Amino acid sequence: MPDESKRAWRPPAELAAKMPHRVSGDAVNGLGETLPRRPTPIMWHHPRRIPDFAAIQEVVNETYRHHPRLGGVFDTPERREPHAPVAPERAADSPEGWTRRVKAFALDNEADLVGVARMDQAWVFEGFEVHEPFVIVLGVAMDYPELSKAPAVDAAAEVAKQYNRGQRAARKLANWIRAQGWHAHGHGGPGAGPFQLIPAALAAGFGELGKHGSIINRRFGSSFRLAAVLTELPLLPDAPDVFGADDFCLNCRLCTDQCPPEAIYPDKQWVRGAQKWYVSFDACMPYFAATHGCGICLAVCPWSRPDITPRLLEKMLRRAERG
Repeated sequence: MPDESKRAWRPPAELAAKMPHRVSGDAVNGLGETLPRRPTPIMWHHPRRIPDFAAIQEVVNETYRHHPRLGGVFDTPERREPHAPVAPERAADSPEGWTRRVKAFALDNEADLVGVARMDQAWVFEGFEVHEPFVIVLGVAMDYPELSKAPAVDAAAEVAKQYNRGQRAARKLANWIRAQGWHAHGHGGPGAGPFQLIPAALAAGFGELGKHGSIINRRFGSSFRLAAVLTELPLLPDAPDVFGADDFCLNCRLCTDQCPPEAIYPDKQWVRGAQKWYVSFDACMPYFAATHGCGICLAVCPWSRPDITPRLLEKMLRRAERG
């Protein structure tokens, strides 16, 4: 568990009361489980799907609704408008051609990163179904000077701004694919969709999982947000991108030491059949709710700093070459 040598932040009683007491969020997430299973909905779904965690989720929602800078920030046209109709005739191209065109369109329409993964049912939440064979993952970079102010509201406003950009990018790409006669459906955060975006993004070549539970990308570090498009369009999947971030995290403690509720485990844990970096849901969520989404771990990650990332990447690549 996180370092107990210093006193961690503890939630006030009224906030602690919003967390469920009959069930652990870490248990729901599969902490300690050595056998694989699909993830269970836990946050950012409709309250009827997460009855045990609906109260703490509503705390976050209410905090946003009543804040002068954040109220209505996710009530945008791109979140209300339906997708365009699917054209009656399917355009033809090879998987290579479609992949090249999809990536070019996404990068020309607000995305900063784009990758393709073949859908894996292990990513799909229990109670949901995904029938599309491919997922196009999009990344939108955050402004690091704003993110670095976390947990101040400036960082939360930047996160919301980029989630909305991701939503627009996903909607534009999905509508372009539908105009070619192929089904596609775009999705952007912060609400959860039918599947987990992080493992899809890892498969699509976005980088490696960091100790803070978010992806570390070789260009943007962890200073970016995700969106996605599910589609039947025939595409070529990308390969995972391994460049040394996982090895770096083995010896780095910045996010672990700077996390006020001490939610970040210093060592990998078993989670639903895989050993991976893990952040305690039960410790993190109250502080997340109290600070408009926190973000300290992403802000202090050395990989997120534009002035440091290139040097870190060069160092890790040289180390890999030496074997």
